[in-house]
Amino acid sequence: MDLLLPGIGLLIWTLVAFLLVFFILKKFAWKIIIQSLNDREKGIADSLETAQKVKAEMVQLKSENEALMVQAREERTKMLKEAKETKDKLISDAKEQAKAEAAKVIADAYAAIETKKMAALTDVKNQIGNMVIEISEKVIRKQLDNKAEQERYIQQMAGELHQFGK
Repeated sequence: MDLLLPGIGLLIWTLVAFLLVFFILKKFAWKIIIQSLNDREKGIADSLETAQKVKAEMVQLKSENEALMVQAREERTKMLKEAKETKDKLISDAKEQAKAEAAKVIADAYAAIETKKMAALTDVKNQIGNMVIEISEKVIRKQLDNKAEQERYIQQMAGELHQFGK
């Protein structure tokens, strides 16, 4: 059992060595160790505080980003609305201009038709007038003695004129 229990002298010398190391450490190293632990604790606290600030800034930036996105969507909607209004106005103006041009073309066509109609009527009147003059000349030239023959000849000429008109 002696092997299991240390001797009193060994216990005393171990206690003296421990106290000596303890006082040396207390005098020279304890302050440095405590100081470094405090510094480390302070560094960790500062890091946590910085992390909290960064987190708060990220939340604020996210909020600002969402506000910017809402504003961008509103501006896009406004721009699309303005573009649609401009498109509708251009289409409306083009339709009005096309209607005006069509009306002008139709009016010009009616005027041309009326002019040609008047020219055709004038030409027909001139031809009728020339025929009447020719018939009159023929009737006058033919100096018929008989009135019945004159009437028959006039009827014949009128029939020829009537056939010519068809």
